[in-house]
Amino acid sequence: MAEELALDLEELRQLHSSAKRPRILSLISSEIRSLEKLQASKEDGNAAAPPPTASQIPTPISTSVKAPINPALNYVSVSSFSWDQDMDKVKIYVFLEGVEQEKIQTDFKPLSFDVKFHDVKGKNYRCAVPKLNKEIVPEKCKVVVKPTRVIISLFKASKGDWPDLYSKEDKLKPNLDKEQDPMAGIMDLMKNMYEEGDDEMKRTIAKAWTDARSVKAEDALKSYR
Repeated sequence: MAEELALDLEELRQLHSSAKRPRILSLISSEIRSLEKLQASKEDGNAAAPPPTASQIPTPISTSVKAPINPALNYVSVSSFSWDQDMDKVKIYVFLEGVEQEKIQTDFKPLSFDVKFHDVKGKNYRCAVPKLNKEIVPEKCKVVVKPTRVIISLFKASKGDWPDLYSKEDKLKPNLDKEQDPMAGIMDLMKNMYEEGDDEMKRTIAKAWTDARSVKAEDALKSYR
């Protein structure tokens, strides 16, 4: 048994010297340490069971994560979304169809959030703000899936109005796709407000929409004069 351990250790050390990737080096190092401890215990006459190897130790998973983490996955950044707020929370509307609740991975922190949507029509999407304007309460935040959109609710640490979703220092605001209508986010928000609003809200939005179309029509007529 001792001879087999010595041979295993020698081979693992050779593998360690030729490995390059950090994760592989870490796994091999862990296995070497485990065998070294086992070898020492055998030499001391200690018949205690060997400690678990790296491959036997379960990987801890955060309670906020619902989908398995795979660092090799590629994500499409959600570059355009709508948001609104009240005194207690901020709601972010991501217009994606085909999202499954159990395939969402979330990471809420006091000044940031990162939500990943896996296997949405064959693609993986990611909506994140690296630095929010003000603090939130991570344990209260949640994600709700609707047929045509996903609603991310961020609960404010202190009541009040946010002047912006992003921190002034945040230099990583997502840019709109050059080929995308820059008004798309506003129109999506108005559509959502219309669907969820009361009769008065619907009348107000309908009037604003009609007035906007009238102005566009007048501008078009002026161009022909």
